[in-house]
Amino acid sequence: MVAVGPNGLRWRQMLEIKTVTKSFYGVNAIDKVSFTVEKGSITSLIGPNGAGKTTLINMISGVLSPTSGDIHFQGQSLTGLRPHQVASLGIRRSFQTVRLFNGLSVRENLLIGRMRTLLGMSWMQMLLPMYLGDRDGRRRADEILSLLELSDYADDLATDLPYGIQRRVEIARALMGRPEFALLDEPAAGMNEGETEQLVEDVKKIRDTGITVLLVEHDMSMVMSVSDKIVVLNFGQKISEGSPDFVQRDPQVIASYLGS
Repeated sequence: MVAVGPNGLRWRQMLEIKTVTKSFYGVNAIDKVSFTVEKGSITSLIGPNGAGKTTLINMISGVLSPTSGDIHFQGQSLTGLRPHQVASLGIRRSFQTVRLFNGLSVRENLLIGRMRTLLGMSWMQMLLPMYLGDRDGRRRADEILSLLELSDYADDLATDLPYGIQRRVEIARALMGRPEFALLDEPAAGMNEGETEQLVEDVKKIRDTGITVLLVEHDMSMVMSVSDKIVVLNFGQKISEGSPDFVQRDPQVIASYLGS
């Protein structure tokens, strides 16, 4: 699939990581990593704890800046942009830990997702769309709840729901800004087998709406079942990249992560 940018250039890559390095106190958490994410695909980023996966996600989303290298989204550099600026380009993310708001319903949590970023915003700013009667937001929220089969929970307090549903609500909130690209950081963490199977279907549905997905995940059954491509990190370096079949047969991946 080929996309056309505002400058008339055509590309197949929606996201391009170009020899990116991130150092903390002289130690490289990410070391000259390069890969691409194709438009309309599900690409998974895997590796042991401490491999640098979340550091890379934080650089894409504008929380961190690369020490060197560059990150391009649809032909535009993301380096130096703040999270709200990255979000305005069509990139949204979920987090490793659930970050739902106490005392608010599932639908109200989704309405907050209309904001470009939750960082540094007061309660009044975040709740403003509800006080103004955000009809478009409510329609969008109901569309997403229906897509992910969460409509029955729309008026329930989000933090009172089972953990697996809370995780899915957070993903739903990330879709409220009509993103073109979704960063999902370990969405299956803490889920049981049945909840993970539902999450697999959710991610496929998200992709089928035209949203490109970059998934960080430890659950290998999920990764192997949803991914078009897998990128493997170890100690901050890329050690493998390819189809699920290729990666699970790669001796380096077996030795460092999957095991025999």
